[in-house]
Amino acid sequence: MTVEKKRAVTPELLDSLLADYKKPEDLIGENGLLKQLTKLLVERALDAEMSEHLGHGKHEPVANPSGNTRNGKSKKTLKGDFGELPIEVPRDRQGSFEPQLIGKHQTRWAGFDDKILSLYARGMTVREIQSHLQEMYGAEISPTLISSVTDAVIEEVKAWQGRPLDAVYPIVYLDCIHVKVRDSGSVRAKAVYLAIGINLSGEKEVLGLWIAQTEGAKFWLQVITELKNRGVQDIFVACVDGLKGFPEAIEAVFPKAAVQLCIVHLVRYSLNYVSWKMREQVAVDLKKIYSCATVDEAEQRLTEFEAMWDSAYPPISQSWRRNWSRITPFFDYPPEIRKVIYTTNAIESVNMSLRKITKNRGSFPNDDALIKLFYLALRNISQKWTLPIRDWKAALTRFTIQFEDRMPIR
Repeated sequence: MTVEKKRAVTPELLDSLLADYKKPEDLIGENGLLKQLTKLLVERALDAEMSEHLGHGKHEPVANPSGNTRNGKSKKTLKGDFGELPIEVPRDRQGSFEPQLIGKHQTRWAGFDDKILSLYARGMTVREIQSHLQEMYGAEISPTLISSVTDAVIEEVKAWQGRPLDAVYPIVYLDCIHVKVRDSGSVRAKAVYLAIGINLSGEKEVLGLWIAQTEGAKFWLQVITELKNRGVQDIFVACVDGLKGFPEAIEAVFPKAAVQLCIVHLVRYSLNYVSWKMREQVAVDLKKIYSCATVDEAEQRLTEFEAMWDSAYPPISQSWRRNWSRITPFFDYPPEIRKVIYTTNAIESVNMSLRKITKNRGSFPNDDALIKLFYLALRNISQKWTLPIRDWKAALTRFTIQFEDRMPIR
């Protein structure tokens, strides 16, 4: 094993380079030392690559059998954190030189595309990215170039959307965010549906995202069938927000799955009717319902809630009564499983992040622009999911007992 010798930059060399330094602009400005030094080092390295390719240095005798020699230089401008950097790239007569440091058709410094994608993932529009790069780095980037960089993500999205999934997900949350998208010359509100699974390790995982053109049993049957085709064999609890046609679809594909109306969304929907002054008290009384040990006790608490609040907010109890059959499966589970079913952490942080990046956009130009942004944002969000959700060990123990015949052999 050979160890490359590290070449030290001597203090004398640094003193020489910084001899005329007086202010930051002298180092990092448009014509500062750092940019000049980068240009010189890149061009010197490319010259060294050419010498290696030809087998002889500049002004030395030709040393390769084909007689290939240098043939001047071509100019190109690199874009990067340093702004725009004009460089000269050596050429050979036979056109066989393939530079490694800066590729033949490369015009952006390594990592610059990642910077564009990072800005896009934060919800910035193409024009905003263009302005930001110009302001920060002095680099003039066309909207077409930015779009081409982000468009390259589409293939990555397709691979991600079709990737294999685990065989069993104890819990799957299905949630929806509405956004405005330009379609056939007019702006329409479209629903983006997310499926977030909790795997057997207690880790959150975005299973996929879909733009719903029409909501209903047929749409959901396509989504659920897609999950099954990607390897999902069983779902214990599907937690949904009253999605039209979903119960019928999941029962057709995963007949053993329990469909649970999301308590978080139900409470949020209920509080929409309540004045700010009274929200805390109403929320406390609603919690008395879903924290009950049994269905009978919960129904009694609902009756008490009606007596207390129906005169002011009748739609709340009406909604709970109307959806009672989708709420009650919740009471079949012990506290350990209930906690992970109704915890807000699994979905609320995702929703909050996605709403944050879309709130400043009037509308998306097309479905692809929306999918690109959500995918990149979800990729950033999921990188922070490094630990199991809270109370998972206790929940898994109860899942193992309750669904013993459906748990995979591990």
